[in-house]
Amino acid sequence: MIKVALAGNPNSGKTTLFNGLTGSTAHVGNWPGVTVDKKEGVYKKCAEPISVVDLPGIYSLSPYTPEEVIARNYIIDEKPDCVINIVDATNLERNLYLSTQIMEIDVPFVIALNMMDAVEKKGDRIDAAKLEEKLGVPVVAISALKGAGLNVLMERVYKASKEKRVGKTVLESGALAHLIRDVKIALAGQGVENPLFHAVKLAEEDELEVKAHKDTVKMVEEFKDTFKDDTFGDDFEALIADARYKYISENFSSVVTKKDKEKFASTKSDKADRVLTHKIWGIPIFLLVLFAVFHLTFSEDFLYLGKIFGFASLEDLGVDTEAFGGQLLACFYDGAVFSPGVIINNLWNDIIVEYAFGWLIGLIEGSSMAGWAIGLINDGVIEGLKAVLSFLPPILTLFLFFSILEDSGYMARIAFILDRMFRKFGLSGRAFLPMIMGFGCSVPAMINTRTLADDKERAATIRVIPFFSCGAKLPILTAVAGAVVAYFSVGNADLITYGMYLLGIVTAILAVLFMRNTSLKGETPPFIMELPAYHAPQFKNLMIHLWDKTKHFVKKAFTIIVASTIVIWVLSHFSFTWAFLEDEQVNQSILAQLSMLVQPIFTPLGFGSQLGTYGWVFIVAAISGLIAKENVIATFATLAACLAAMAGSGVNLAGLDIEAEEGIDAVQAMISATGIGIPGLIAFIAFNMTTIPCFAAVGTAKAELMNNKSYKGTLIFWIVSSFLVASAVYTIGSWWWTAFIWAAAIALTTWCIISYNKRANEKLNDGKLK
Repeated sequence: MIKVALAGNPNSGKTTLFNGLTGSTAHVGNWPGVTVDKKEGVYKKCAEPISVVDLPGIYSLSPYTPEEVIARNYIIDEKPDCVINIVDATNLERNLYLSTQIMEIDVPFVIALNMMDAVEKKGDRIDAAKLEEKLGVPVVAISALKGAGLNVLMERVYKASKEKRVGKTVLESGALAHLIRDVKIALAGQGVENPLFHAVKLAEEDELEVKAHKDTVKMVEEFKDTFKDDTFGDDFEALIADARYKYISENFSSVVTKKDKEKFASTKSDKADRVLTHKIWGIPIFLLVLFAVFHLTFSEDFLYLGKIFGFASLEDLGVDTEAFGGQLLACFYDGAVFSPGVIINNLWNDIIVEYAFGWLIGLIEGSSMAGWAIGLINDGVIEGLKAVLSFLPPILTLFLFFSILEDSGYMARIAFILDRMFRKFGLSGRAFLPMIMGFGCSVPAMINTRTLADDKERAATIRVIPFFSCGAKLPILTAVAGAVVAYFSVGNADLITYGMYLLGIVTAILAVLFMRNTSLKGETPPFIMELPAYHAPQFKNLMIHLWDKTKHFVKKAFTIIVASTIVIWVLSHFSFTWAFLEDEQVNQSILAQLSMLVQPIFTPLGFGSQLGTYGWVFIVAAISGLIAKENVIATFATLAACLAAMAGSGVNLAGLDIEAEEGIDAVQAMISATGIGIPGLIAFIAFNMTTIPCFAAVGTAKAELMNNKSYKGTLIFWIVSSFLVASAVYTIGSWWWTAFIWAAAIALTTWCIISYNKRANEKLNDGKLK
C-alpha cells in the first residue's frame, strides 16, 4: 500500500483534510515511545489504496518539541512514498517556511494550498500554477472544509509517489551556501541518506545532527571561526531562518494578488474579536456562552418559557402519557418546552432504551434460569449498562457543542482571553488549551501538556485538568442534579450542572494559584498563539468527532463497566463465607462490610456515618469511579435494586415504568434509603469531580509527569483537594455561617504564603547584594 504523510502547521486545516480523506477508516494510536496521538487512515478513491498518516502539527523540522521530532523522524526514517504539505493560503509566507525545509529531503511531496475559499471570499487571488513553477513541486488548491479539490490532490499525490525526487534548497545563494554544499558532499561520501537536509541542519548546529555526525560537525566549527555576520554574528540557525524568510518574501509574494492593498486590513474575524476578546466583556461573554451550552443540553424549561407563560402540564391537558402518542409528546413537552438536549435524551431513553432493555429484562425473567443467574444478568449487568447508556445523548450533545466552539475558532480565543487572568496565577494561556480539552477527556488533555515548556507549569496543569469535568463525569452530574430536582422539587438541573462546572473551574484556578506560589514556583513563559479565522464547522467533521466519541463510550460500557458491575454485584451478594445473599441481606455482604469500615472518613463530606445503615453505598460508588467514572451511576443502578426492596424507596428499578432517566431513578432510590440531603449530594458531585480520576487518566499522568515523586505528590493533591472541596460544599450548604470559617482559613493561608514568599525574596536579594 502507498504510504503518505500529512504535514503542516497547527491550525492549517490538517485534521480537517485528514478527516476528509480518510473518514470512518481512521483510527488513533500512539507514536512509539511517546504518548502523542498517531492518526492513520486509508484513502480509497485512487487506482490503489493510500495509507494516510497524520503527523503532529509543527512549524518547523527543528527538534524543539516532541511533535517536531516525531514528524521529522517519520519523514526521514519511515520513508513515506509522498508527503502532503498542507499550507494555509491565508498565511502563505509563514506556512511556506516548513515547505522550504521539507523540500530539502529526498522525498516526493505535494503542497495542498488549503483555505482557498477564504482567500477568494476576501477577493484575493493566489496563482497556484505560478507557485508550482517557482517551487518545482506540485501545488493543488483545495478547501478541506468544503471538500473541494481533494480528488485532484490525491491524483497528484498518487502520481508523485511513483516518481523519484532529489531534495533542493532555497539557500543556494545564501551566505552559508558554500558550507552547506561542502557538508553535503562529505555526508554523501559517508553514505548518509538525505545529505542535503542533514547538511543544512548540521550547519544550524542542530542538536540531533551534532550527536549523529560528530566528525563532520568540525567542518561547521572551522567555518564558523572564519565567518561573522553583521546582524547575526555566528548564530547560523538564525542566519538560515532569516535567509528562508527573505527568499520566501522575495520569490513567492508575486503569486498573491490582494484586493485590499492595505497590509493590515480588518477582516470579519478581526471585527468579531473586538467584542469576543474584549478585555472587559470577553470573560462574561464566555461564561454566557458556557451557560447557553448547558441550558441547551440539560434544561427542562427551554428559555424558561414555562415559568414565564405558565404552560399547563400534560396531565392538566388530559393527555394520556401511558399511550405511545402521549409518551412521545412527553419527550418534547410537559408544562414547559424541553431543550434540544433533553428532547434527544427523552427520545433515546423513553422510546429506545426503555423498550429494548425492557424486552430483554422480561425475556430473562421469564426464562428457566436460576434466581441468582437472573439477578446477575438483570441487576448486575443490564441495569448497569442501562444506567450508563442512558447518558449517551447528553454526553454527545455537550461534546457536539464543544466541538462546534472548537472548530469555529472560538476556543482559541478563550485561551487568549484567559491568558490575561491565568498569567497572574503563574500560568500562560497555553496551559488553558489542555484544560479546555479536559471537558472532553482528561487523557488527551494531559498528553497535550507536552506543548508546555516549563516542567512545573506542566505539573500544575496536569493536576487541575480533572477539575474540568470530562464526559465520563457527566452522568454523575446529571443523575444527581436531576434527582435533587425530582426528589426535593427544588432548583433547575441545568443550573446545578452549570454551577458544578464553574466550581471545578474556580477550584482549578485557586489550586494553580496555591501551587505556583508554593511547591511549583517558576517563571511564567510568554504566550504566542495564532488565532485562526472564524468559520462554520463542517458537518462531516462534527459527525466524525461524535462517532469517535460514541465508539469510545460504548466500547467502555461493554468492557470495563460491564466487568465492574459484575464485580459489584458479586461482592454485594456474597458474604465473607461465600454464602449467597438475597437482595434484602446486602448489609451482610463483603462490599457492605468493607465499605462500612471506611464510611466514617467521609462523614465531613456529608455521605459518611451520618447516613446510617445504608450510607456505605455512596462510598462504593465513589471508589468504583476510580476505575471509570461511568461506574458511579452503574454501581448505583446495581445496588438500587437491593435497596429498593429493603428501604421501601418506592422506586422499582427491576421493572422500570417511570418517566425519569435511569440514573436519576437510581439516585432517588439512594436518597430514599439513606436520607441524604441536598448538601451531601452536591458534596458527592464535588468529590467525584475533584478526586483521583479514572485509571486511564492516572496512568497518563504518571507517564507525563517529571518523576515518581511528582506523580505521588499529584495523587496526594487530588485526594486532599477532593476532601477539602467536598467538605466546604457540605458544611456551607448545611450551616451557612461556616462560610466565614472557610473564608478565614483561606485568608490565613494566603497571608502565610505571601509572608513566606516575601521573606524568601528578601533573603534572595540580600544574598545577591552580598
